[in-house]
Amino acid sequence: MPRFSVIVPAYKVQAYLHECLESVLSQSYADLELIAVDDRSPDACGDIIDEFAARDARVRAVHLPHNVGLGLARNAGLAQARGDYLLFLDSDDTLTPDALRAIADRLKDTGEPDVLVYDYASTYWSGEAVRNKFADQLGEEGPAPFTLADRPGLLRVLMVAWNKAYRREFVESVGLTFPPGYYEDTPWTYPALLAAKTLATLDRVCVHYRQRRRGSILSTTSRGHFDVFEQYDRVFAFVEQRPELAEWRPVLFRRMVDHLSTVFTKRDRLPRGSRAEFLRRARAHYRRYRVPGASVPLRSRLRHTLVHFGVHRTYRVLQVSMTVRRRTQKAASKLTRALRAAVLQAHYRVQLRLPLRADRAVFAAYWGRGHGCNPGALEEAFRTFAPQVRTAWIARPEHQASVPPGPRQVRPGTAAYWTALARSKYLVNNVNFDRRLVKRPGQVFVQTQHGTPLKHMGLDLQERPAAARDMDFGRLLDGVDKWDFVLSANRHTTLTWERVYPGRYETLEYGYPRNDVYQKATAADVARLRETLGIPRDTVAVLYAPTHRDYRRVQGSHLDLERVLRRLGPRFVILARAHYWQDAPLARQLPGVIDVTGHPSVEALCLASDALVTDYSSLMFDYANLDRPIVIHADDWEAYEAARGTYFDLRAFPPGAVARSEDELIDIFGTGHWRGSRSTQLRTAFRERFCAHDDGRAAERVVRRVVLGETDLPAVVPLAERCPAASAAQTAAQAQSGRPPLATVPRPSGSRPVTDSH
Repeated sequence: MPRFSVIVPAYKVQAYLHECLESVLSQSYADLELIAVDDRSPDACGDIIDEFAARDARVRAVHLPHNVGLGLARNAGLAQARGDYLLFLDSDDTLTPDALRAIADRLKDTGEPDVLVYDYASTYWSGEAVRNKFADQLGEEGPAPFTLADRPGLLRVLMVAWNKAYRREFVESVGLTFPPGYYEDTPWTYPALLAAKTLATLDRVCVHYRQRRRGSILSTTSRGHFDVFEQYDRVFAFVEQRPELAEWRPVLFRRMVDHLSTVFTKRDRLPRGSRAEFLRRARAHYRRYRVPGASVPLRSRLRHTLVHFGVHRTYRVLQVSMTVRRRTQKAASKLTRALRAAVLQAHYRVQLRLPLRADRAVFAAYWGRGHGCNPGALEEAFRTFAPQVRTAWIARPEHQASVPPGPRQVRPGTAAYWTALARSKYLVNNVNFDRRLVKRPGQVFVQTQHGTPLKHMGLDLQERPAAARDMDFGRLLDGVDKWDFVLSANRHTTLTWERVYPGRYETLEYGYPRNDVYQKATAADVARLRETLGIPRDTVAVLYAPTHRDYRRVQGSHLDLERVLRRLGPRFVILARAHYWQDAPLARQLPGVIDVTGHPSVEALCLASDALVTDYSSLMFDYANLDRPIVIHADDWEAYEAARGTYFDLRAFPPGAVARSEDELIDIFGTGHWRGSRSTQLRTAFRERFCAHDDGRAAERVVRRVVLGETDLPAVVPLAERCPAASAAQTAAQAQSGRPPLATVPRPSGSRPVTDSH
C-alpha cells in the first residue's frame, strides 16, 4: 500500500502532460502511485500516459471508453486508489520539487489528519509565479490538528481539490465523490472541510497552478456555467443531512452568493442572451438558502443586492456610474499631482537663488531606502570628524525607522527635499539624485558607488541590451557630469569607473566607508548581533546572498535551501537575503532558515555570519575584508556572463571554493573544504587584489579630504597588520586555545558601536 495516490485526469493537454507526470515521478519522496486517467482525449494524452506506465511501475494507466469530464474522470481514478492519502493534480499543473516529502513530514507531525491543506502559486506564460493571496491562512503556528471551527479562514483559500491531501479512509467513510459538470470541486471541497474531524495546514507552495492563455474551461463561454447551481444544491444537501453542520449555513450562503455573482460578472463566461436567465436562477437560490439575520460584509453588499433582487439593469447602471467615478477621481488625482509637482519645482527654483549653506550636507542611498551603505558610513563620519556640518538623510516613509538619531530626516518629493538639494553644499549618494537636480557652483557631489564591479556597468551595458533594458545612456552621462568625487575600494574599481563613467570627477581610492565597521567591530558586537537575529549558539551561520539575474524574468533562490539544510544537518543555519531589487524572501518559514531580506544592514549580517555563500554579488569583495570563508555558487555562470558580461572569470580567480551545482555546494560544506587551506589561499590572494585600502579608516579619509581639505591623510594599515572582527566560531576557537581575542582598529572618539540597525 503506497503512502500517496496521486490522481491525474487528462483531456486535451498533450503539451503539458509530460511535465505534469514528470513532476510527480521525480519527487524525492518515492512512496507513491500515480493514477493517470485518459478521459478519452482526442490528442496524444493516452499515448503519453502509456509511455510513462511502461517505464515506471508506479504509474497506473486508466483509459475511459468515452469522455466523461473532469469530475467523473477523478472518480475513475479514486476507484483504483490504494494509498493512505489521496492527492489530485490537474494535468496542466505540476508539483514543486520535494513537495511530497514536505507533505509526508507534515502529516506525520500533525498526527495523520483527515485533510491537509497546502499552498500553491499561480504561474503565467511570462514565467511569473504569484503565491496564493490567502497564504496567511496556512500558518503552522498553534495546535495541530484542529477543526474547521478553529480556523474558519481556511474557507477563504481557493476551493479546489488539488491543494489538499485527503486520508483515503476518511473519504470513503464520508462517501465523497465528484459530480459531473462545471465547478465539480465545489461539492467535494466544502463537504471535505466541513466533515473533517482533524485538519492541518502546510505553509509551503506544493503546486504550480498554470494560468493558460487559452483553453481553460472556466474561461470558455458556455451554458455549462449554469452547473454552478446544482453544485451548490449538492453542498446544502450534504449539510442538511448532518444537523451538526447547520452552523455553517450562513458562511456557505455568503460564499455561494459571492460565487454566483462572480460567474455573472465575468464577461466571457455566459453566452449572449442567457444572463437574465442566470440572474433569475441566482435569485431563486438566494431565497432558497438565505439564513435570516445573517450578516453580510460591507464589501459584498452590492453583489448580494444584485443576486437578491436580480436587478441586472440597475446593477449595470451602478457599475457604469462607479467606473465613471473611478475615472473622474483618477483624472482629478493626476491633475493634483501635476499641480503639486509644478509648485514644488517653482519652490526649487526660488531656493536655487538663495545662498548655499556651507554647513549643510544631504545624504541618500539606494533611491530613498534606509540609512546604510557608503553614504550611511560617511554620514556618521561627517558628524564625527566635521561636526560643524549639519547632516540630513533622505528616506522614504517606510524606511525612516532605520535612520539613527543625528541626521534630520527628509522625505523625497517634499519641499524640504528640494530645499536640501538646492542649498546643501555637500551631496552624497550611492546612486544619482533626482534627474532634475541642478548642480550649483560651489556644491560638492560625492558619488560613493555601492560595490566593486564584477558585472558590466555604465557604458559597457551598451553591448548588453538584456541588462541595459531601457537605460538612457545620454541621461546617465548627464548625471556623471554632476559628480565631483567618486569613491573606489581598489585599482580594479578605479580603472573601471573612469572608463564606464567618463567625467571630470576625482577618484578617491581610499576604500569603501561601509567596510570600516569590519575592522572596528568587537567580539561582543558579533555576539549581540547573532543574538538579535536569533542564531542559535554553537551553530555555523551561513549568509546566503544571491544577486539579480538580468536574463530571468522571475527572481528567486538558485538553491533548494530546505534540501541543503537537510543534508548539512542542524549544526548549520542559513541567513537568506534576497537582492534589494527583490522584495520577496528567498524562503518562507523553513526550520534553520532566517529570512533577513528586510534587515536594514547587510554589514551587520556579514558580522553575524561565519561564512558567505553567493554567486556573483559584489558583497563578496566587502566580505573578504572579514577574512572569513566565502563559497561561490556558480551554477549558471555561462548564462549570467552572456546576459550581463563580467570583467574577469570569477571561477579562475575566486575568493574561496567554487561550486558548480547544488550537490557540489553541499559537498564543500560537508567535507569542510569551505574553510580548508586551499580556500584560505584563494581568499588571501583575493584580499590582496581587492581589499588593499579597506583598513577601517576609509570614511575618515574621505571627510578629511572633501570637507576639511586635508592632503596629509592617515596611512593605510597593511593587510598583514589588520585584525578584522572575528566570527563567533573564530572567537570560540580562540577561547578554547587560551589565546587572547584579536585586537581591532581603535574607534575614533565619538563613533557609535555597530548595531543591527546601522
